[in-house]
Amino acid sequence: MNSEKGRVAGVVLAGGLSSRMGADKARLRLPGACGAGIDAAAAPDLLFTACALVRSVLPLCLVSCRADAPRQGYDCVFDALPGQGPAAGLQAALRHAGELGYTALLALSCDLPLMDAHTLRRLLAARDAAPPQTLVTAYRARDTGRVESLTAVYEVAALPYFDAALARGERKLGLMVPGELRHFVDYGPEESEPFFNCNCPADLEQARTLLAQKNARFAEKG
Repeated sequence: MNSEKGRVAGVVLAGGLSSRMGADKARLRLPGACGAGIDAAAAPDLLFTACALVRSVLPLCLVSCRADAPRQGYDCVFDALPGQGPAAGLQAALRHAGELGYTALLALSCDLPLMDAHTLRRLLAARDAAPPQTLVTAYRARDTGRVESLTAVYEVAALPYFDAALARGERKLGLMVPGELRHFVDYGPEESEPFFNCNCPADLEQARTLLAQKNARFAEKG
C-alpha cells in the first residue's frame, strides 16, 4: 500500500511456541477463518489464511518465525534475538521492511481467525490520518483500554526504540515506543469479534462456534 507517509508492508507473526494450545496454532484449520472457504475438508491453515488476508490489502506479506521452525513457502524473517517473543520478531521484520524500501509494517498475529479486511483497512486509514510523529497505530478496546499490539501498524522509524527496549530486557510490545508516539483507534464491544484470538483448546472451540454463526449470518444475507 502506498500513501503520503510511504509504502506499507505486512507481517504475520507465527513464531510462538503454542504451549497453551498444545499444537502449532499456525497449522490449525478452521473453516471460514479470515474469510476463507467454509469447506472443512479443504480449509487452509491459519497461517495461510492470515497471509492471504494481509495480501488482500497490502503488496507484501512477510512471516515472522523462529529459525529453528521456518515456515516453508513463505517470505520468512527470523528473530535476531531468539526467545524474546513477538517484540524481537517485529524488530527483525521492521529492519527487513526498511531494507526493502517500506516505511511501515502492519503486524497481524496468526491466531485471529475472525479478522477481516475491513478492520485492516480501517487501521491503515487511521495510520494515514495519525499525527506526523506517530510511530505506532493500534486498535484499543474502548471499555477495557486493552491495546491490540498484534493488530497494529509500526513505522520503520520505530526501530531504534525496539533496539533500545530489547537491549534493556523489555519484551512487552506496549512498552517499546513512548505513549506520546502512539495513536489509537478505539473500538466498542460490538466491534470486538475480529480480535478474538485462539490461545488454548477452549478458545479454538469458541472460534468454531463464532465462525459458524458468522457464516450463517452471511448465508442469510446472500
